Parts: sequence; C-alpha cells; structure tokens
Amino acid sequence: MRTSGSDPVAPQAAWSQSSSDPARHDPMSETVCFLHAGGHRLEYRRIAGDAARPVLVFLHEGLGSTALWKDFPDAVAAATGSPALVYSRHGYGRSDPLPGPRAVDYMHREALEVLPQVLGALDIASPVLVGHSDGASIALIHAGAGHAVRGVVAMAPHVFVEELTVASIAEAAVAWQTTDLPRRLGRYHDHVESAFCGWNHIWLHPDFRAWNIEHYLPRISCPVLVIQGEDDQYGTRAQVDAIAAQVPGGARVLMLPGCRHSPHVDCRDAVIGALAAFA
Repeated sequence: MRTSGSDPVAPQAAWSQSSSDPARHDPMSETVCFLHAGGHRLEYRRIAGDAARPVLVFLHEGLGSTALWKDFPDAVAAATGSPALVYSRHGYGRSDPLPGPRAVDYMHREALEVLPQVLGALDIASPVLVGHSDGASIALIHAGAGHAVRGVVAMAPHVFVEELTVASIAEAAVAWQTTDLPRRLGRYHDHVESAFCGWNHIWLHPDFRAWNIEHYLPRISCPVLVIQGEDDQYGTRAQVDAIAAQVPGGARVLMLPGCRHSPHVDCRDAVIGALAAFA
C-alpha cells in the first residue's frame, strides 16, 4: 500500500513463457511465466535454490506485483539458500485485469481458493509464506485455515481495519487524481487503473470497516515472524500486538525504527537478516 517514499512505487496453455521487456520489468523478466489459477491467468517467476529447503512464496502488497518486489526475493533466496516463487495476483502486474470491483472477502478468496491452486499447479508443499501488507493478511488467513505451511513472515500486516489505514488510503486516492502516481504505478502493472482502483475502492467502502481476520490467528500452528515499521502510515502497533497475543505460542516481532509501510525497502538489510535467521 505504498504511495510515498521510494518509487512504488514503489493459460493460453497451462504455462507459457512471457517475452522480455526490460524497460518495464526487472532484469529477471526472461524467467516470468504464466499459469491459470482462480479462473485467471497469473504471472509468476521462480528462483532457484536448495530443493531440500522449503520454498519461499512471496505475496505482494495491495499495489504490488512480481516486478515491484524488484530483486528483494532474489536477495532473500540467496541469503537463505531456499528456492522461491513470486507471482502477481489477479488484477496486478501482467496478470489478468479485474472484471469489476473487488468484494470485501477478496483476501479470503486469494488465501483459501487461489493460493492453494497456485501451489498445487507448481507442486509446492509446505512453503514459507512471505507477505507484505495485503499479502501478509493473505498469508495469515491461509495458515490459519489449516493449510500446510512451514512458516509465515508477515510484513506490515492487517488483521482489522484502523482509522489510520482508511485515512492513508483516502490520501492515496487524492494522489491518484493529482500526481504522477498513475504513471509511476504503470511501470509495474499492465492494467494500472484496475490495480489501483480495485485496491483503493474496496478499502474505502463502508462495508469494509467490519473486515477482521483475527479469528484465524489462534488456529495458526506454524512459526510466525511479524515485521513492522514504527512509522508505518498504514497501520499501528495494535496490528502486531493482536497477532502476537493470539497466535499460539506467540509470534516473533521485529519493530523497525525510522521505517514506514515497506520494511523490505526502508530497512532492507535488517529484514533480509531477520528472514535468513527465521528460515
């Protein structure tokens, strides 16, 4: 959900190789492929590693994509020795655009329906889920629903809606109308209006105020690492405290001073070190 700081901004057949476009995508674009899951074509790329180690599955933020992670997954894979999967959810990156507005339960659908299909299509069992913002929430839902997960890394997660979050997302709507945010996001999404409006409109919908996933937390049976910036403009320490209090056995917590909503960007080395120790 990042709109300030560093640039965000920071199957036809079952799988098909994409063409390289270095002007728009990261240097690893030649490894981007497509699969079908949840009724849509999704882009993904895999990063090689020790096959004996669990696969790290990266789940991006509400405005993220495969390309917007840049080389962070590669750096984590190198630090841990683990193979990794990065993919763009429906509506993001080079994946299929949204046909209409998102529903309040869109993260539940991603966690309970689409993610299991992605993992099944790529023969990935018991991964470590590394999620940022919306992706962190999806990871917590997936693990709390009883799916086989080796561990969860939740960066800037949301488990309920805060006024701070809504206010910052409303500011993002203004930025969309008055700044070059569409152009900057357009570097990472083929259907940029679909990506932005799908995320922004549902979070600002009155029905979304009641969204809450805390009931999944007591059912998580794997280790959990929560990473949050102390200056996160989209969530407070209350999110972290709720997770730590309700995950059985507690969760490991890393609070980062001088860090906003994107710990892997603002405090890259500290986050990679924490992930390497956790993995």
